[in-house]
Amino acid sequence: MFQQVYDPVGGSLLLSALCAALPLLTMFILLGWFRVTPHRAALVSLLVCIGVALFGYGMPISTTLNTGIYGSAFSVLTVLWIIVNAIWLYNLTVKSGHFATLKDSFALISPDPRIQAILIAYNFGALMEALAGAGTPIAISGAMLLAIGMRPIKAAVLALVANTAPVAFGALAVPITTLAQVTGIPFEHLGAIVGHQTPLIAAFVPLILVWLTDSKRGLTQVWPAAVVAGVGFGLSQWASATFISVALADVIGALGSAFALILFLKVWRCPSPDSASDMDASSSTAEHSRGARDTAAPVHEAIPHSVGAYLPPGTVVRPTTGSMFQAYLPYILIIAIFSLAQMQVVKQWLSVGTFSFAWPGLSITNAAGAKVGTMFTLNSLSATGSLLLLSGILSAILLRIDARTAIVTYRETVYQLRWAIPTVLCVLAIAFIMNYSGQTVTLGVWLAQTGSAFAFLSPVIGWIGVAVTGSDNSANALFGALQVAAANATGLNPALLAAANASGGVLGKMISPQSLAVGAAAVGIIGQEGLIFRKVIGWSLLLLAVLSLLVYLQTNVLAWMVP
Repeated sequence: MFQQVYDPVGGSLLLSALCAALPLLTMFILLGWFRVTPHRAALVSLLVCIGVALFGYGMPISTTLNTGIYGSAFSVLTVLWIIVNAIWLYNLTVKSGHFATLKDSFALISPDPRIQAILIAYNFGALMEALAGAGTPIAISGAMLLAIGMRPIKAAVLALVANTAPVAFGALAVPITTLAQVTGIPFEHLGAIVGHQTPLIAAFVPLILVWLTDSKRGLTQVWPAAVVAGVGFGLSQWASATFISVALADVIGALGSAFALILFLKVWRCPSPDSASDMDASSSTAEHSRGARDTAAPVHEAIPHSVGAYLPPGTVVRPTTGSMFQAYLPYILIIAIFSLAQMQVVKQWLSVGTFSFAWPGLSITNAAGAKVGTMFTLNSLSATGSLLLLSGILSAILLRIDARTAIVTYRETVYQLRWAIPTVLCVLAIAFIMNYSGQTVTLGVWLAQTGSAFAFLSPVIGWIGVAVTGSDNSANALFGALQVAAANATGLNPALLAAANASGGVLGKMISPQSLAVGAAAVGIIGQEGLIFRKVIGWSLLLLAVLSLLVYLQTNVLAWMVP
């Protein structure tokens, strides 16, 4: 039996917090400063975390190692199984040739790559987050951006930054469900408060995407479309979380934003870039979509891609209705399968493959002496990754991809993720050792000592939780109750601070090592995760500061905003 302690240094919570933060500081310094690859940075950080647990928190070595194995095992179904199957499904569409049609369909909405970045990373990515979550939108939208001509680094950065707005309501609001369970605050009330925080951040994300795509020129030329997309998402997400359905907030947000943007593009003409040289178009993309620089490009009906290379410059190929349906079929299947999986009768069928058991050899109590749960759930049929696998199998059948090709593609996908896999295993081992030894609670308790100023720091706790675990759901499970306890101790609104945990967590997603590893693997730049980290950390901190200020103001000046 191991009992957690939250002040291992004794008498100095600040020193204890610094001790607890060592694994995180090690990882961020190795990634951002020394440019160490994530799998190596994660391994070194894991060793530091084990050392802190052993010598700082007095956790027995057998318990520490077993906890790390527990975390790694937890990551297989909740993260790796999802990522592998999501990228496999994408790779199938590429190998079958249907992804080229998908690219052309985006060009029909707008041939401008800056608009396409919003449609793919922001709108389509949000829809994937709404249904699957857990790295799926980063993997798929990153690869899609690469395919339309973005440089790999830029594609990964855009996918990571765009995956902020929808995370709190991801996988049909599972993070909010977990938050309600650990805090005892009604699900709808928490969802409504989050719906009065994240939409304000979401409204500015398309502007950031345009800046990242084409810097000042892009912002000057495309800001009206970016504002329409951002405001469309924010208003739709707010309306859904407040009046319609918390679970569907991201679905309605993504579709509302895309619909508003498409309508706006019917009446607004996007200025063409002054120079095509800065817009990242690859020669392979330009072969059949050279019109991506010119909104007045002629459209040719149903021209085969092999002929597209001989079309005049400035031509956009219009695919047939049938070919477009086939190109979108895998994603239609994802939407259909995940929607069906939410039906009660289907849930009962899928629950047959669910088994829960206490992780063997772990017996831990918190500082108050209450037993800490160590249940492991094996939901083999209902797991997100399993549903994605089913989507991939059905897609292969309907797209007439033979079994041998599908199996070879799966093997190639696993090889593609060969360094992302150990990174995720190590990161989740770190998260579990930090959680069960008491390190993460030490950080939260230290921040909670700030009194009324805790309202400003409340989102930071959620940000730390997601940065460590890569999951807003896990961060809510970890810190939700702490936020409520700190709010009660400081006289603040418990529901507001619990919601702030979920909202702050969305901004930690882009710097999570496992998200970095997935983004790098999806665009084929494994080993450059440190560079991606340096490009996104500034945006993460800036948006976190804005959100923290908003939450602080919602405790007084903007109290009328809180439902």
